[in-house]
Amino acid sequence: MKSKFMMLVVSAAMLAVVLPAWAHHSFAAEYDITKPCKLTGVVTKFELTNPHSWIYIDVKDDKGNVVNWGFETANPNSLYRRGYKKGLIVPGTVVTIQGYLAKDGSHTGNAHILTMEDGKVIPLGSEQNPG
Repeated sequence: MKSKFMMLVVSAAMLAVVLPAWAHHSFAAEYDITKPCKLTGVVTKFELTNPHSWIYIDVKDDKGNVVNWGFETANPNSLYRRGYKKGLIVPGTVVTIQGYLAKDGSHTGNAHILTMEDGKVIPLGSEQNPG
């Protein structure tokens, strides 16, 4: 009985370690390399989180309606190494994001490059991003 309990505990621990790896996705699973995009908008939120950060921008569509887009980026450590500084991208900042659209047609994408209004360029793409 004791060995069955120990097997159960070990199995649960192994499952807890492996599940995050299964949850991680590849670029090709969610984004379409044949659908590049370039959108300019106003930052509404920038979430520095692991394993990927997200930036959200309000973009006016062809009819003048404001649509909120979410772009997946690299993790915070990678962003800092690429030149991002805390407080650089805050709500209200106008930015242009180049990246790739989601395969599901939603208002999401994978960001590759962010350009600030002053011309400063910050590479945002995750390590799996093809650009």
